[in-house]
Amino acid sequence: MKKLVFASNNAHKLEEVRALFSGRLEVVSLADIGCHEEIPETADTLEGNALIKARHVWERYGLYCFADDTGLEVEALDGAPGVYSARFAGEHATFEENVALLLERLKGVPAPRRACFRTVIALIDEYGTHFFEGAVNGEITLERSGDHGFGYDPVFRPEGCQQTFAELSSEEKNAMSHRGRAVQRLARYLHALPLDE
Repeated sequence: MKKLVFASNNAHKLEEVRALFSGRLEVVSLADIGCHEEIPETADTLEGNALIKARHVWERYGLYCFADDTGLEVEALDGAPGVYSARFAGEHATFEENVALLLERLKGVPAPRRACFRTVIALIDEYGTHFFEGAVNGEITLERSGDHGFGYDPVFRPEGCQQTFAELSSEEKNAMSHRGRAVQRLARYLHALPLDE
């Protein structure tokens, strides 16, 4: 395996992952392989959605592929929004609307408002299907703070940190983030493979 598809067109994600495999493995995007169709995420788990995307590429293009899905799980909301994090406030909701709804739902809930960000990566290669998970515990703040990142970053403060994800630099966030941890586990697996054969 010398080429691997990342089922994403997110430039930031692609840059981060490509840096990990530079010189050893070529990571290509959906656009790079001519995949422009919308891949529906219809599963009720992060694992299921990641697998849907990876399997779509494997079955239609015959290429080894990995995909990710991420959810914010809030203890006081029984794990919601979870797999529905990107559409918490509706199918076409913006993250601003999602954050507003989250803060509304948590009104009156005392600190610490415990939460966990979780990313699951599904990889399909010649050896089968594999899953890699990364998680970071923290809490939901009372109000937004910070201008970096995206999504729920302005209201998520990771454990042991005085700042929200949105107040950290991208390097600081990636060093401790759920996605960063999942990608590192994927990298360890891939680096152990005989990719040059």
